[in-house]
Amino acid sequence: MDYRKHFHAEPGRRVRLAAVDSAYTDPQIDKSHADAEVQSDNEKLFSLQYLLYAESRRSVLVVLQGLDAAGKDGTIRHVFSALNPQGARVHAFKTPNADEAAHDFLWRAHRPAPRRGEIVIYNRSHYESVLIERVHAMISKPEWERRYGAINDFEKNLAQSGTTILKFYLHMSEATQLKRFKRRLDDPERQWKISEADYTERAHFSDYLTAYEELLERTSTEYAPWFIVPADHKWFRNLAVSKIVVEALEGLNMQRPPVTVDLEEIRRKYHAASS
Repeated sequence: MDYRKHFHAEPGRRVRLAAVDSAYTDPQIDKSHADAEVQSDNEKLFSLQYLLYAESRRSVLVVLQGLDAAGKDGTIRHVFSALNPQGARVHAFKTPNADEAAHDFLWRAHRPAPRRGEIVIYNRSHYESVLIERVHAMISKPEWERRYGAINDFEKNLAQSGTTILKFYLHMSEATQLKRFKRRLDDPERQWKISEADYTERAHFSDYLTAYEELLERTSTEYAPWFIVPADHKWFRNLAVSKIVVEALEGLNMQRPPVTVDLEEIRRKYHAASS
């Protein structure tokens, strides 16, 4: 399966999430084989990151969005665990602090953007400003529509500066979300992740899907594509994301930088006596 093509939200095409099966899996692969594929992709991603860091000409931004319990943390843990922290960062977007709230809505998204040679994963992102603030009527319709254009301009600027942008919407059903909340509630290791707001926000589930549909339509571009990844099955979610990321990085055709010293001179000066 061509995961990148299959899950791509094509620019300009209408999105109806109700028509997307959140429990979909590739019929040609099962969980055990998928886990092995993800492990293999981890090794590829490690090598690709090394080239990205060595080349130091381009960068990669991965955006993970989804409703609570869709698996953003799990995707980071399983897909990106092999990355060298020297050239990779995860940045989590929480409620804006006073300093962030005092600036324009994209200010806090630009500051942690990746440097050349770096991979950065946004756990949630600047898209929260057209999700939470829209659903809870904190901004008007003209304002959230204006923000789509500002987001596209922001991402276009990053792309033109050498950043490869990959955006993933982890698509989960309402029933799956409730099951995952229940597992967290019953698991002492994960009870700290539960809050009452997780449950009260479920009253807005359909409103969030509507907001996601519009942002996917309005902000999936050739330079910053969205991928709608079925996320009811964690193993398949991880597989799809890893395949898309590895394929995108392989497509950069990165090269090791040229040698800048006289290797034979160094061998002669420092290794001749020991050979």
